[in-house]
This record gives sequence, structure tokens and C-alpha cells, in this order.
Amino acid sequence: MRIDVQGHSTFVYTGGKLPTADKPSLVFIHGAQQDHSCWALQSRWFAYHGFNVIAVDLPAHGQSYGQPLTSIEAMSAWLVALLDALSIPQAALIGHSMGSLIALETSLSTPTRISKTVLIGTALPMPVAPMLLDAARDNPTQAAAMINNWSYSPQRQLGGSAVPGLWLLGMNERLMARQGKGTFYADLSACNAYQRDIASLSALTQPVLIIAGSQDRMTSPKVTNAMLAAIPQARLVTLAAGHALMAEQPDAVLESLIAFLC
Repeated sequence: MRIDVQGHSTFVYTGGKLPTADKPSLVFIHGAQQDHSCWALQSRWFAYHGFNVIAVDLPAHGQSYGQPLTSIEAMSAWLVALLDALSIPQAALIGHSMGSLIALETSLSTPTRISKTVLIGTALPMPVAPMLLDAARDNPTQAAAMINNWSYSPQRQLGGSAVPGLWLLGMNERLMARQGKGTFYADLSACNAYQRDIASLSALTQPVLIIAGSQDRMTSPKVTNAMLAAIPQARLVTLAAGHALMAEQPDAVLESLIAFLC
């Protein structure tokens, strides 16, 4: 469905169902240079099992218009504006990578609007290598190749998709290539600049689930463990995967979400 948010037409995947007041709401937030389609399995399952599903395309991503937002705080404010536009008083947030920072910031800044929070492939801070930032600005094709190399575990680099016939790296390359101009650099710069102190996570009042990849080279398990220790109601699930958890372990991610959200 399409809806106006902050003056721009925004696309959200809902499973073909309009949000209704009698169902709990879930918001899926994609990572840098991605769109709602990275949540294909998980969002569809919840849409057909009693939930309002809002899998967003952030501004300038996927089928959403507008300029790319340049800070995690601005993306969080946009997300709250989306909830307002959809008349959703409260929702659970599920965010991957950059999306996990948006979910984190929104859960802290507007706690009464957020019932539960899921952080997938997360880290705080989330620094981005200077060479990747430069490539995202000057050579997005090269940046996409670097992301593919770092995001997938070694076995997935050789094939090994959970869905026979799908080449994960090629699929992600095409997904990144279709995003709006300037989004790659804006997204990675926003992640790199987000400097919330990890001690502030003690203020989180919602139950929090962290899903981490045991072979993640983009977000450090050491940092993930520090976040786990700082959040009062946090639990951790570790999967045999790299950073691209929804692609490498789609069923395991879904099962973890069902156990936490249902």
C-alpha cells in the first residue's frame, strides 16, 4: 500500500491487508541500501497469522519517494510519522543493521509507542570502514561488492542458499542496485555517525530480542554482548550466519521472531 509520510509517497508491504485496530502491529525496518523485500518470508508469515505488518521502504528506497534521510534520528522521527499516518498507537519494531539502530532510537525516544524491539545484526556504535564510505559515495557498484564480501559467511559465498536455485550474492547485488541515488552513502554515513552511548540502553523498558550471526564480520559479537549486558530485558539468539541473517537463515530468523512476538 502507499501512504503519504512527511509530504512524500511511501510504500509499505502489508501482505495485502489493511492495518486494523484489533490486531497487534509489527514494523519491519530494512538496513542500508535495502528495501522491504529483504523481509519476504518473515513479513508474509506474520501478515497471515493475526498481525498488522508494516514492512517499510525508507525514503528513496524501494518504491518510496523523497530524499534519503541522513541521520538515524531523522529516520526514527520519520518512522514515528509513519505510525501516526497509519493511526497505529503502538507497535513492535524489527530492524536489521541500520534498521536496528532506527528501532533502537525509536524505542528510546518514544517508549510508549513501542511494545517490543528486535535488533538483528546490530552494534552500538556501528562504525563503517572509510574505504566503504568512499566507495558508497564514488563507486556504488564497488561498495556493493564489498558489502557482499563482508555480509555473507564463507559457505554462502560459494552458494549454499537455503532456497535451491537462488544465488544469494547475486540477489543482494540486484537489490542494492535498484535503490535511489545517494542512498548508499547517506545510509552508511548515518550508521557511522550515530553515537548514542551504550549506557543509555539501560533506559529501554521494552522486552528486547537480539539476533546475531556467529560469523558476522559487519557487527562485532563483542559489541553485541556489551549491548546485551546493558539492556534490562534483553535476550540473545545466535545463528550460524554472517550479517545477512534473513537471507542465510530465513527459517531460523522467523522461528526466533515467532517465539518472541507471539
